[in-house]
Amino acid sequence: MGLYDRDYAREQSSFAYGAPSRSEAQIVSFVKETYKLFAASMMAGAVGAYVGVPLAASIHAMFWPLFFIEIALLIGLQFVKNKPGINLIVMFGFVFMTGLMLAPLLAYTLGLSGGATIIGNAFAMTAVVFGAMSFYAIKTTKDFTGYGKPLMIAVLVIVGFSILNIFLGNPMLHVMLSGAVVILFSILVVFDTQNIMQGAYETPIDGAIQLYLDFLNIFTALLQLFGIFGSDD
Repeated sequence: MGLYDRDYAREQSSFAYGAPSRSEAQIVSFVKETYKLFAASMMAGAVGAYVGVPLAASIHAMFWPLFFIEIALLIGLQFVKNKPGINLIVMFGFVFMTGLMLAPLLAYTLGLSGGATIIGNAFAMTAVVFGAMSFYAIKTTKDFTGYGKPLMIAVLVIVGFSILNIFLGNPMLHVMLSGAVVILFSILVVFDTQNIMQGAYETPIDGAIQLYLDFLNIFTALLQLFGIFGSDD
């Protein structure tokens, strides 16, 4: 669900890589603010999902209007990210919408045998993967910040095959794509974390949104995989 979001945000933030270098103290402050916003985004997304699950059928029926609202908020965020107050409103509006858009999948999974456990396991596994890759990004001496172009090509390839599979409806291809999303966005956690640690983004909002979309995509893919393998069908 978040693949297109992640791709757009990645393109926008890439323009910040040429920003003037910051002092060490500025980078530390930048990193702290980024992770505070990331944590707040997780909460706002969770609220959106909580509100959306009882309305899953209506959200599914209104998918395209809600989809365009979500995209409009993400695009709008790029124009207001330097405007205090309104930038947070738009940011939290966007992540709230991502939670709403995830609600139909959550509702479907809850309808499966052991659905709540499936969701819990998917979230726990996402947290473990995200934490492990973030720790690796900090500790490794390898620099992943130069891999932006090949990673974005990989995202576009997955998006292309995902669109194709909408028409094919191939379950095996769906499983393969979900697995590829988990791997790709796990690598993107490393990529984004290192860029945040180097102060490469223009604003903390840029970095927080990147991390949020990484987490969202990994969680969504794992939820689909766990739901497929946990289903009785």
